[in-house]
Amino acid sequence: MSGAVPTKPTSVRRVLRGPRPETVPLLVGRACALVGLLDIAAGVFPRFRHSRMHALAEVLPGAFGPFAAALSLSAGVLLLLLAHGLKRRKRRAWRAAVALLPLGAVAQFTYRHSLVGVLISLALLLPLLRHRDQFAALPDPRSRWRALANFVLMGAGSLALGLVVVNAHPHRMVGDPSLADRLTHVLYGLFGVEGPVDYWGNTSWTVAFSLGALGLLTAITTVYLAFRPEHPAARLTEDDEARLRDLLARHGGRDSLGHFALRRDKAVVFSPSGKAAVTYRVVSGVMLASGDPIGDVEAWPGAIERFMDEARAHSWTPAVMGCSETGGEVWTRETGLDALELGDEAVVDVADFSLAGRAMRNVRQMVKRIERAGYETRVRRVADLGDAELDRVRRAADDWRGTDTERGFSMALGRIGDPSDGDCLIATAHKQDAEPGEYGDLKAILHFVPWGPDGVSLDLMRRDRSADPGMNELLIVAALQAAPKLGIARVSLNFAMFRAALARGEKIGAGPVLRAWRGLLVFLSRWFQIESLYKFNAKFRPRWEPRFVVYRASADLPRIGFAAMQAEGFVTLAPPLPRFLRRRTTARRPCAHRVMEQDARAA
Repeated sequence: MSGAVPTKPTSVRRVLRGPRPETVPLLVGRACALVGLLDIAAGVFPRFRHSRMHALAEVLPGAFGPFAAALSLSAGVLLLLLAHGLKRRKRRAWRAAVALLPLGAVAQFTYRHSLVGVLISLALLLPLLRHRDQFAALPDPRSRWRALANFVLMGAGSLALGLVVVNAHPHRMVGDPSLADRLTHVLYGLFGVEGPVDYWGNTSWTVAFSLGALGLLTAITTVYLAFRPEHPAARLTEDDEARLRDLLARHGGRDSLGHFALRRDKAVVFSPSGKAAVTYRVVSGVMLASGDPIGDVEAWPGAIERFMDEARAHSWTPAVMGCSETGGEVWTRETGLDALELGDEAVVDVADFSLAGRAMRNVRQMVKRIERAGYETRVRRVADLGDAELDRVRRAADDWRGTDTERGFSMALGRIGDPSDGDCLIATAHKQDAEPGEYGDLKAILHFVPWGPDGVSLDLMRRDRSADPGMNELLIVAALQAAPKLGIARVSLNFAMFRAALARGEKIGAGPVLRAWRGLLVFLSRWFQIESLYKFNAKFRPRWEPRFVVYRASADLPRIGFAAMQAEGFVTLAPPLPRFLRRRTTARRPCAHRVMEQDARAA
């Protein structure tokens, strides 16, 4: 492996944090949110206008007649929508706020003849204009799903707020309409149609104009999001992929996750010299890198700087998932970010692996039992498989997936059998005497990606639901035993999250805090298989390599965690495709994590 590490780290230390986010956009965003909430309250609740808060509310943009109440409500909703974009320094949010505040000031002067209201609007406008250079962030990647999401969320919000508007005038309401009548009135009012509820005096007009304004806002924002110029998420181009493969050919042995940088749903930034690169994906405003930078470690700082420049340009939250100890040291030193240990990667050295001994008894017995049941294994490079067999393997892996979406981001390639991935390794399990199914005698699949010239890293594990438990153990042992003939000296298995806490927490003498933390992890394992993954990996007696998450501030960790779960496929915000648009599959299969848990219990 070329490239020398500038300093040999013994552990990833916490360093001084990077520059805090600019205070002006943050304060302006909060001010807009506060003004928006007060504006909505002033437009909805008649008592609010005559309360002690009247002195504050009356200077907000908008008047309080039928027209002005709707304008006040609209301004409040729009300011609330713009607040988050202003906090993130988005240029388009700044432009919208600059246009909205003068309109509110004009409405304030026109309807209420309030000079103070005009001054308050201009007072909020002044910092926007004075610090306009701080609102220069570019748009996020987006798709047409945003329009549908806006329609659903804005529609639900308008319905709820409309119900508040209808019920905010109990003393002016004619009769005692039922809840169904009030909901009907809201739905009709959102479309500009008079409903069954009536009021005394001008209150009917006030309610009607307010509901109409909410419906109009929902329609306008949805149409805008549907027809605005699209900024699609970046994808790996053919040229980018070729450059990354060249870097991996020279430096791919450094990081077991390096080959996963070739996922085609990632984008990439290169160092000025072109000798290093960082791949990433943007999820919910988080610029999420995975693993270490690719290429010469001497050129990593240049690629990291480009990554941080891109994050600043779009006001994205920078984060790195699963970097090594060396990578964490370089990231923290070059950027001022913090690092936190996330878990451990299980790495098996082929020369040290053996089924002999008491420690391997469970694995040895399971493998022997499955072999006696008539299963056999084959371990080959992808390039050695014929087209027909490769197509069968690919279809089986897709059909045996336990979820509608392909999971994985930092430690998954997301494809099998691509012509450019001929060096990948496939281990398959077959049962000759079984009744032939859709995929012949094929019963289980393990797919490995290259890790430099002498290693492989586990990508996915899939098996037929009808196959006997223990397929994963069988194929991992088969891959380790076949590794010397294939020139493989090391095999990276699964990542075990919080492995150190699980291991130390069960030892004698562990303190109450550590035991409580381990108890929480065991409880969460009911849904995320944290403990089962650790125990599954531990059966092969690996060495543990720590992996880290790099982040800017502790307050960003929940957001980074949620973005990582989206990237890995555990959380899906986009609505699923209709059933008739999906590829028809056979019976539902358990996911790989669930399969491992079943195999561990069987052992």
